[in-house]
Amino acid sequence: MEIIETETAFKECVTNIQSTQGYKNPIGFGICRVDFGQLDSSKILQATYPHINWNENFGSAAIFIKSAQEQGFAIDFDADEVIVPVTLKFLEGCLNAFTPYSDEAYGDAHKNIQVISALYNQIKENGMREGEFRLTLIFNDASCKSVEGTYLKLYALSTSKAPLRSLNLNGAFGALHNVAWSNGQPIELEWLRDNEIELKFANEYPKIDFVDKFPRYLQHVIPANNTRVLDDSKVRFGAQLHAGTTIMPGASYVNFNAGTTGVSMVEGRISSSAIVGDGSDVGGGASILGVLSGTDGNPISIGKNTLLGANSVTGIPLGDGCIVDAGIAILAGTKFSVSANQLAKINEANPSTTLEGASFKGKELAGLNGLHFRQDSTTGALVVLRSTREVKLNADLH
Repeated sequence: MEIIETETAFKECVTNIQSTQGYKNPIGFGICRVDFGQLDSSKILQATYPHINWNENFGSAAIFIKSAQEQGFAIDFDADEVIVPVTLKFLEGCLNAFTPYSDEAYGDAHKNIQVISALYNQIKENGMREGEFRLTLIFNDASCKSVEGTYLKLYALSTSKAPLRSLNLNGAFGALHNVAWSNGQPIELEWLRDNEIELKFANEYPKIDFVDKFPRYLQHVIPANNTRVLDDSKVRFGAQLHAGTTIMPGASYVNFNAGTTGVSMVEGRISSSAIVGDGSDVGGGASILGVLSGTDGNPISIGKNTLLGANSVTGIPLGDGCIVDAGIAILAGTKFSVSANQLAKINEANPSTTLEGASFKGKELAGLNGLHFRQDSTTGALVVLRSTREVKLNADLH
């Protein structure tokens, strides 16, 4: 690609590329470095993206695609995803096109140019293993097919570029390999088995932190300044943490495609596809059930300013301003008693829903605001009241 001197010429170039017959903007794209298997060099264990794009920066995508095509790589716009190797010639073509903006590419500006420039300099200085760097393009949000494409989607979730539960993650477990993780690096389990004797006698057997298909959130994501994760093992990559969230050690855990959409305190478990709203507190040992753990496949959302007491279990969606007392389990079929007086107050707080009766299953109360789930200390009966207190987090801590 020839050197482009002006912004006007750059925009004309992008327009011409995008006007090509059959051209389609990718919904997600980025350049990654991959880790190969130690035993099977054709196996990709991990893909690391310094920057990803999701429904944005289509001008950069056009330049990437054009430069890849000029190096002889075919781009199938009808495919769900396309992965092409990055070469020095590809990088040079991109740099030539990005010339009008190169002086502005620092800080938060023109991240794609920064990626191209940094990688070009690194390869010129240190060289690269064939296929080590790759351009990933996702054109359709279909089931996950590759490690590179799966990681790109997980990045989109963990960087909040895609909303939770908005992406197709079917096939992710099949696309990723189960590996041993040591100091952030993946190791083939087969390689460890083949070399176990020699490694142990040489005192070179690595410290294995965990074994999983997914890395940890902090291995790939730099959280916002006022977000705290006190134990890196508590958040899986693909989770989403809103700025101001605190993940305490102990019984806390946030799975992939789950997390917080506001400032939250988390001392319990946010299972897969569960979402916690702004100002809510997941108490010590509290558990929000995931789509594979008792919700009949229905993802759970917790509203704003809601408190889940210690060791409680929530298997239905909750609205805003709810309280679940410690140790209470709220499942779809759990029956709760509601007095006539409290029912009137609950209906008043939820004008779009009118409840009638004295006993309700959990699923009939799903998503309502201002509920207080309790257990009568005298009779042991499970009851629901209209919540009378506002749940507020400590502003100094968030």
